[in-house]
Amino acid sequence: MTNFIIKSHRIGTCYASPHIFILNKGLNSGKPNKEAYTNSFAIIFQNEEDCENFYFVAFSLWQTRFWHKYLTGSVIPFLRLQDFKKEFNPRAKAMIEEHEQHVKHVAALKLLEQKEKQFQENINLINEMRRVILYRYCK
Repeated sequence: MTNFIIKSHRIGTCYASPHIFILNKGLNSGKPNKEAYTNSFAIIFQNEEDCENFYFVAFSLWQTRFWHKYLTGSVIPFLRLQDFKKEFNPRAKAMIEEHEQHVKHVAALKLLEQKEKQFQENINLINEMRRVILYRYCK
């Protein structure tokens, strides 16, 4: 199993090693990102491959709303660092131990992410064309 460090992110901190950020406030708590959130945890890895694998594990947990049962707070819910550490380690180990299935799932998620980007680009082009046509029509 790979070693990684989970800690609270401080604004302005730069990490030399590969890392991901996990949002810890709001209803989207647990959402992973390559860029830092204001309120987030940083997970620091030893190599880029582990970082990529754990990003998709964290993404899967967030998409399935796994973290909702661990949210605390009445007005703005948040995820505690202790709860995140306690639950993320065993879930990540279990998901990565089934390596062949994990690799297939990661490949499928990467493909879906790529297709989603292409779809968004097409939507943006359609909207731009609509604006051009309406501009020409009104002018």
